[in-house]
Amino acid sequence: MKIPLVDLRAQYANLRPEIDAAIAAVLESTAFVKGPAVGEFETAFASYCEARHAIGVGNGTDALRLVFRALGFEPGDEMLTVPTTFIATTEAISHVGAVTRFVDIDERTWMFDVEKAAGHVTDRTRAIVPVHLYGHPVDMDAVNAFASQRHLAVVEDAAQAHGARLRGRRVGALAQAGTFSFYPGKNLGAYGDAGAVVTNDDDVAERVRMYADHGRLDKYEHRTEGWNSRLDTIQAAVLAVKLRSLDDANAERRRCAQRYNDALGGIDALEFPVLVDGAEPVHHLYVVRAQNRDALRKHLGDQEIATGVHYPLPLHLQPAYRHLGYARGDFPVAEALADSIVSLPCYPELGDTDIDRVVDAVRSFYDAP
Repeated sequence: MKIPLVDLRAQYANLRPEIDAAIAAVLESTAFVKGPAVGEFETAFASYCEARHAIGVGNGTDALRLVFRALGFEPGDEMLTVPTTFIATTEAISHVGAVTRFVDIDERTWMFDVEKAAGHVTDRTRAIVPVHLYGHPVDMDAVNAFASQRHLAVVEDAAQAHGARLRGRRVGALAQAGTFSFYPGKNLGAYGDAGAVVTNDDDVAERVRMYADHGRLDKYEHRTEGWNSRLDTIQAAVLAVKLRSLDDANAERRRCAQRYNDALGGIDALEFPVLVDGAEPVHHLYVVRAQNRDALRKHLGDQEIATGVHYPLPLHLQPAYRHLGYARGDFPVAEALADSIVSLPCYPELGDTDIDRVVDAVRSFYDAP
């Protein structure tokens, strides 16, 4: 039997009665836009994130774009982020006219490296956008201290880190604002596109909500031009059901990751990220560096074990960013990572027997005893 990288069918089977009932309730009410389920989910997600506000929006990219607009970033402003992330992070920066300035990642954690960031700050730098990649928290205490000294805003990209903690606090609520994607494969995934902004700042929350709904807070009074980026009521209903079991699902992801760590940790050909002190990850992805990565993937594929690469080409080398003037060699840690990482199956419904099958296949490739 094939082992997929993620199994949304199994997830739905476990929650089917509750999800079907939640969707049916929306269909019966016909409140498809801004229905009660939206506000109910926003309240529940804000509480879960230990924040004052959660504003549901159309997707994770819009969540970033709306925060950047709410914080007043303007054309020509610069923001620091990593080249090891999905393009949504930097698209949103470009969409408000700002400029991405990349910072190479830390060699051990594979996350935003504050020590390297100092060399990229200019008089146009306005913000840092750390990415909690793979569900691993960035050291936000270090990022916030660095930003505070330089009067920079901080916006967390928590699209892969629903429920992760750093030193006892939820990520996403550790800066001016945090953004989440609820793309279906995420730890907390909708059945379509959806996203949210989380913040403890009342003014930011109001502006995000206004910009997401055509620039209005009242039905027929538009204070400015905005976007149409509202969280769909059906998606909110689905997310509310899934949120109730998110901590249990994340615990199962940690079980998977720990089983991999215990079984694969002694293989010299593999390298694992080092977690930040006090981090409680949620393993949206289980990623390792592997010698002969492509041959390993073929070996696993031949045994019907799916793998992924997140992400094979760093953003500074993408055609979309040629105009920024970066070249191969500018961010060597990110480039080396992209050339060697592999994502192994890791999801709550993955049983120990299947994990052991993956482990055996990896060990056989490296002739590990």
